[in-house]
Amino acid sequence: MERSLSMELVRVTEAAALASGRWMGRGNKDEADRAATEAMRDVFDTIPMKGTVVIGEGEMDEAPMLYIGEKLGNGYGSRVDVAVDPLEGTNIVASGQWNALAVLAIADHGNLLHAPDMYMDKIAVGPEAVGKVDIDAPILDNLKAVAQAKGKDIEDLVVSILNRDRHEKMIHDIRQAGARIKLLSDGDVAAAINTAFGDTGVDIMLGSGGAPEGVIAAVGLKCLGGELQGKLLPANETELARCKKMGIEDVNKVLHMDDLVSGDDCIFAATGVTDGELLKGVRYHGSSATTQSLVMRAKSGTVRFVDGKHSMKKKPDLVIR
Repeated sequence: MERSLSMELVRVTEAAALASGRWMGRGNKDEADRAATEAMRDVFDTIPMKGTVVIGEGEMDEAPMLYIGEKLGNGYGSRVDVAVDPLEGTNIVASGQWNALAVLAIADHGNLLHAPDMYMDKIAVGPEAVGKVDIDAPILDNLKAVAQAKGKDIEDLVVSILNRDRHEKMIHDIRQAGARIKLLSDGDVAAAINTAFGDTGVDIMLGSGGAPEGVIAAVGLKCLGGELQGKLLPANETELARCKKMGIEDVNKVLHMDDLVSGDDCIFAATGVTDGELLKGVRYHGSSATTQSLVMRAKSGTVRFVDGKHSMKKKPDLVIR
């Protein structure tokens, strides 16, 4: 994989964020998602790579762009698998809340789990707690393990979890243990990545969310030396059949990092659409706009924060070919 891809991919997430950010707070999540998707695809076409979408906006007959199996890039360079979420947090953007991202991940061909569109139970931690948690263990045991690994009391921990009825018991158990909770309206990729940055104040992410987002988050955590464990949660026979098609006969199997993203190299890129703990959202200034992005590569361990200023007059379509 070419190292120059890291900075090229930032252009992709920047374009998606700039396009979708115009819809922040306007109550139309579909238009926000459409804008992000179209912008992301346009810039992808200029990137020197041979990419195949393995996690995208749906199957070919369900999505006009960025569908699973679609080829991305200009046909030159490295052959890679691509996982995309043009707008992680469509509801967040529509209502003007925190932590919406334009996000993508790539790895060498064959190294990303082709996660089906279903729920996945997840636990995510930063580098200090790698190897200390177990998705099958009681919540209290995992909280104790993270607290010990980080030199904290359980009462000092902050747990991110989606605010869903299905998490009612888990939320109760976390509170009973004494830990603090940050409830999320949507978007658990940012929550998982935040566990690896001390200044976000997030120590662990728990609960179920989208399986495709779990793979994207695993790429980010691999770049950061963190850990994500997952278990697929098929809701019906159709979803169970998808698991078997992927080669997962035992749906109770715990998916570890090497199951989600194998090999020693992968790249994660994200640009803030709305403000979050880690990244600022898009700011528009008449004829210009500013963005803040994060790009990381596992092989080198490089983590870059990129502040961008964009001329909307010189680049009205967000891409110069």
